[in-house]
Amino acid sequence: MTAIGTAKSAAVRDGRTLMLEDGRELRLAAIEAGDESRDALRSLIGGQALRLEWQSLGRQGAAFDRYGRLLAFAYAGDARQSLQQALLEQGQARVSARTGGRACADALLTAERAARAAHRGLWADPNFAPLQVENLAKLTAEQGRFALVEGKVLSVRESGATIYVNFGRRWTQDFTVIILKRQQRTFTAAGVEPKQLEGRRIRVRGWIERRGGPVIMAEAPEQNEFVE
Repeated sequence: MTAIGTAKSAAVRDGRTLMLEDGRELRLAAIEAGDESRDALRSLIGGQALRLEWQSLGRQGAAFDRYGRLLAFAYAGDARQSLQQALLEQGQARVSARTGGRACADALLTAERAARAAHRGLWADPNFAPLQVENLAKLTAEQGRFALVEGKVLSVRESGATIYVNFGRRWTQDFTVIILKRQQRTFTAAGVEPKQLEGRRIRVRGWIERRGGPVIMAEAPEQNEFVE
């Protein structure tokens, strides 16, 4: 983590986005949270100044997203715990597809799992439960949205520059995770060797797209969790 200064919140736009007094818009990195978490975030800030830290999240250059929003981990006052981790522990957020690496992901996922097991916050709503790969109607309905999807990998196939992690026999209809072969070394180094996923039950997080059947592009190994 790299310290990138301090700021004061002027308004809470949603559960992960703040308007700062200096006119910048801050997007809390590594989590997904919506309007339903706005009050929880406002309570955590409590009018305190924010300390901001940056982690690369696999990107090059400055700590901004493609919409020009500042991306950072934020800490209220003298708190040692980031706003992100506090929201996750309360069940008011989910870990995003991009976290900045395995060490960061492990800490955030631990907080998310504890909240999910205790049915805190969002996890009390069954609509936020991980989707099952067999429920194609629900997966299709979630197209364009961030989701957690869980199931057993049936096969792993390669074609050209792409690795297909298949959860069903009907490749053009069933759920699939797509990994680009140029990223395979990164997955392997993190202990997520794509070819060894066959027969394993995993949980993958990301944005559901449609390419024949529903798919998630896995660009970072921390998007995948083994489910025992």
